Amino acid sequence: MAGKNVKEKRMREHSLPVLIAVLLLSLTRFAVATDAPSQLVRIAELEIDPAQLDAYKTAVKEEMEVSVRIEPGVIAIYSVAIKGSPASLRFFEIYADEAAYRAHIASPHFKKYVETTRKMILSRKLIETEPVQLSAKKGS
Repeated sequence: MAGKNVKEKRMREHSLPVLIAVLLLSLTRFAVATDAPSQLVRIAELEIDPAQLDAYKTAVKEEMEVSVRIEPGVIAIYSVAIKGSPASLRFFEIYADEAAYRAHIASPHFKKYVETTRKMILSRKLIETEPVQLSAKKGS
């Protein structure tokens, strides 16, 4: 039990720096500066069954690529693993607005991802955010 508590504490300590890094990376491709009043930004923390990690990565990469390519309201989706804990994934997602997010989760490719990965995901935490300032280099 003590080992589990240490692992959970270490994961929490690593979450904030990882999320900050993801935020900085995600913003390098979009508008120069915006206060983004209507943009919806979500953070997801997932724990994946290590035995199914490769299959999960394949499924999520496909879903993310399709979402960004064909959904105009999906501005960015990034995924990173906590260093030293490859099955601890963090996602940073930016949508044009609430309607774009709703369209995304109703899309056939997202529904396929959910069904394909349902048994691979051990835990999921979705974090609602309020964008304060989103700044990035244009065209990077």
